[in-house]
Amino acid sequence: MRKQDVGFDYHRYHRLLTEADDDDKRMALIELLIEEKARDRLAAQRASDRAAMTAHTIAKVLKAGRN
Repeated sequence: MRKQDVGFDYHRYHRLLTEADDDDKRMALIELLIEEKARDRLAAQRASDRAAMTAHTIAKVLKAGRN
């Protein structure tokens, strides 16, 4: 049931939902959705951290250039 995709893949989730014909498969689908959302949030946080570090570095370089 697990597949590495980036972003929301409607067709994949729809197929997995139609295949979830028992409680175990439904729980696996729910866990997959939770896991992938957590991965998306982590990726967004990392991107934000990188942007902040870049801005900080640029500010330091510009400040050093004034001195």
